[in-house]
Amino acid sequence: MSVSTVTALSLHLLVFIFCAGAGAGAGAPDFPSTSDEESQIERFQQYLRIRTAHPYPNYAGAVSFLSAQARSIGLETLTLEFTPGKPLLLLSWYGSDLSLPSLLLNSHVDSVPAEPSHWIHPPFSAHRDPHGRIYARGAQDDKSIAIQYLEALRHLKARGFSPLRSIHVSLVPDEEIGGADGHAKFVASEQFRRLNIGFVLDEGQASPTDELRVFYADRLPFSLIVNAVGSPGHGSKMYDGSAVENLMECAEAVARFRDSQFDLVKAGIMAGFEVISVNTVYMKAGTPTPTVSYFRRTCFLSFTFITLSLWGAQRSHIHGQEQ
Repeated sequence: MSVSTVTALSLHLLVFIFCAGAGAGAGAPDFPSTSDEESQIERFQQYLRIRTAHPYPNYAGAVSFLSAQARSIGLETLTLEFTPGKPLLLLSWYGSDLSLPSLLLNSHVDSVPAEPSHWIHPPFSAHRDPHGRIYARGAQDDKSIAIQYLEALRHLKARGFSPLRSIHVSLVPDEEIGGADGHAKFVASEQFRRLNIGFVLDEGQASPTDELRVFYADRLPFSLIVNAVGSPGHGSKMYDGSAVENLMECAEAVARFRDSQFDLVKAGIMAGFEVISVNTVYMKAGTPTPTVSYFRRTCFLSFTFITLSLWGAQRSHIHGQEQ
């Protein structure tokens, strides 16, 4: 995670909030000084050192840290727990016109697991190298986003800015495992309805430069299981119609489709995010039964599909099973 990315995105968010609804003290944002940047980075590193990786995310520690940061700049805090042990932190800065739809800034607290043996630096050390790079699990996905929100609001508060419409920040659990106990229950709640949300800004894609991109699509997962069946046989005999053979027909069809999409990208006709991307990500085979002469093998093939539509990007998993 580049240090410059944190500051640049934080400033970009300031401009966005000004456009979303100006209020008293509005104007061109002042860029933070070097000392301000160092303080931002230190707070970012503190957040990264809280272990919120699955399967045992420390949600309590993260909520405690983020609540303290929010209160230090005068934001109202509310902890909601739709599922025991999985708190959702809601921060609010109420605007001068409560009849207007509000702005919601969303970020998830949890991160995927980390395997220390595969890291240059310990994944929860938030090590910062001489080039300004910070190494930590969750640095890009997406603890930097929460810090950007807080630092942008901190800067606006310090300038005496008063928003016309209310600004809320939701810091949710369980995004990395589907969000069923986090954001899904939040948006279905009466608390969410009362916020009168007009626009939501969520995580996007990290940028190593000062060039920033805004995305208006998201990924929606769905699953499809493909079962391939066939006749088993002795290992020394050649025979048609094995389960693996039948399953490979499916895999080869997917591979041909993948090539057709990738060719569009390689030719420069479409960008990588405009095509349906398919990648084989998992395969397992070779489970014998107690039968000596015959083997019952189980084969799993997992593909990841990413499709981009008008309403968002969709991702599905296809599992092939040989019996």
